[in-house]
Amino acid sequence: MTPAHPHLVWDWNGTLLNDLSLVVSATNVVFTSLGGPTVTLDEHRMRFRRPIAEYYAEVLGQAVDDDEFGRLDRIFHDAYRTGLTTCELAADARTAMAAWPGSQSLLSMWFHEELVPTVHTYGLTGHFARVDGLRATVGGDRKAESLQLHLAELGVDGASVVLIGDSIDDADAALAVGGRAVLYAGGFTDPTRLRASGHPVADTLTDAVALALEVSSADR
Repeated sequence: MTPAHPHLVWDWNGTLLNDLSLVVSATNVVFTSLGGPTVTLDEHRMRFRRPIAEYYAEVLGQAVDDDEFGRLDRIFHDAYRTGLTTCELAADARTAMAAWPGSQSLLSMWFHEELVPTVHTYGLTGHFARVDGLRATVGGDRKAESLQLHLAELGVDGASVVLIGDSIDDADAALAVGGRAVLYAGGFTDPTRLRASGHPVADTLTDAVALALEVSSADR
């Protein structure tokens, strides 16, 4: 039986959680640890991509192998954790989640053991059929494989999924499972890059939900 509405997968960092400034600050801690340049918020939004090691290598002007990235990833997360208590949800996050009429889940590339209690702290756990973060000890990779595992645990077919996220990698992950993506312009990626991808782009999360309903209806 086809569900009345598709399943919505939310991204966390840069989407539901407004942590862009903290991410840029923590990224600059990484760069300065190697004597590299710092990036502005706008520069980060233009250049950031996954795998993150490639982004680091471009800014630093030097190769970043797996061992070096593991060390830099620890530096990033130490700086990130220090400022996390200053972050708030996106202004319309709760309204947007309440506007979705079907099931919802959360998939983040942040560490699972830290994500789950943080989501609970914001009072959001009850909104989601499942919350998944990264089980590995080093982050930075693409999202597609994690999305496949997430949907398998939910028992949800990828073709019935819409993902709302703030990066091209989110859209690539959705396409990899046969789903659709709506991209949020208020996160880690410059809106011009998002619009150039050809995916629907929304300036607010409530608009993203409205677009998600539109694209899912078009598929039915």
